[in-house]
Amino acid sequence: MVPSVHLSPATCSLFDEPLAIAVQGLGPWQQVTLRMSLWDEVGELLQACACYQAGDDAGLDLTCCPALPGGSFSGLEPMGLLWALQPQKPFRRLVKRDVQTPFLLQLEVFEGHGEPPGRLLAQVQHKRVFLRDGVRRVPVQEGRIRATLFLPPTPGEDPFPGIIDIHGYTGGLFEHRASLLANHGFVTLALAYFKYENLPQEPTELHLEYFEEAVNYMLQHPQVKGPGVGLLGYSKGADLSLSMAAFLKNITAIASLNGPVANTVIPLCYKDKTIPPLRIDEQQVKVIDSNILDCSKAFTDPFQAPGNQSLIPLEKAEAQLLFIVGQDDHVIKSEYHATEACKYLQAQGKENFQILSYPGTGHCIDPPFFPLYPIGKRLFPHKWAIWDGELGAYSKAQVHAWPQIQAFFNKYLNDN
Repeated sequence: MVPSVHLSPATCSLFDEPLAIAVQGLGPWQQVTLRMSLWDEVGELLQACACYQAGDDAGLDLTCCPALPGGSFSGLEPMGLLWALQPQKPFRRLVKRDVQTPFLLQLEVFEGHGEPPGRLLAQVQHKRVFLRDGVRRVPVQEGRIRATLFLPPTPGEDPFPGIIDIHGYTGGLFEHRASLLANHGFVTLALAYFKYENLPQEPTELHLEYFEEAVNYMLQHPQVKGPGVGLLGYSKGADLSLSMAAFLKNITAIASLNGPVANTVIPLCYKDKTIPPLRIDEQQVKVIDSNILDCSKAFTDPFQAPGNQSLIPLEKAEAQLLFIVGQDDHVIKSEYHATEACKYLQAQGKENFQILSYPGTGHCIDPPFFPLYPIGKRLFPHKWAIWDGELGAYSKAQVHAWPQIQAFFNKYLNDN
């Protein structure tokens, strides 16, 4: 019997959904190596491999067969060949620039264990897509806003909860998270705020009026259910989201992904008020192997510095707050920020917060099955820096946090 690979779904799946992998036609107890390959949109290769042994029925089902030591991972990890993908070039991050096109996976089955792999026994290709059939992608150039709107299919007339997705301080427009959320029944706006089209390339300050314009745009859209919107912010986008909740109206719920509760990087302005950035002591930045920076002691503690003006006045926020933290101790110490902020809010008699903590996850928490990115490029300083993260902990946090985020927004944006 000729070996063959069986996938479910067979030819195409959403990037954030599980993919069942099985191999049939092997010999009883036959040892094989499975290798997954993915080429990104600029032709860079990411790969993962795992060693397996078929059962006495000559079959191999990754949902019940553990990977043996010697590959990218071991143990019972049905999606390991996806979350363990690693770039061949150091420090590369898997980014989806065009969500209208799929990533193409190639899965190969080789005879035996070891390196180089043995004879090729079977192979198959599979598409991982970001947009479910019927989801619409609409570029937005409305006033100053530069963004992309994703609209779920509309079988009825009921509007959907609306979410603005704000990325970290890397510039440009990132659509992968917003596009995947739209598949789950949210109108999502992936919002750029610098280094994109005619937005400032290197801003010296940010203005909340720009983000207020985005909120108003969403609330005026006929497919967005009001009276408020949700914000999903990552890193710098998280502190921007919290600032929006403190100073703007119609913010109902915020999910903060590894963000501080103080303004960072550059000044933030709103009307006649300016919030200075959290101070960075460059003398505390350490250089370790390969000129990678350790910034764990560089940021001032906003809770210990008397009169620190960088802290976001969260006591003014009426929105529900979900802090998702990954113990990124070499970046911004988001777990510490969230814990101290919640203590302060509780002392103020507020209970509009919750924390999801994922030890070992690191700074970057993407939707499920994006590879770990433990070394990141930071614009301040302009070098590579530790972002933390352990492969197994990171993969489990993604899978757990993603439905929690959706449930959080469904609860608070649909209860209005």
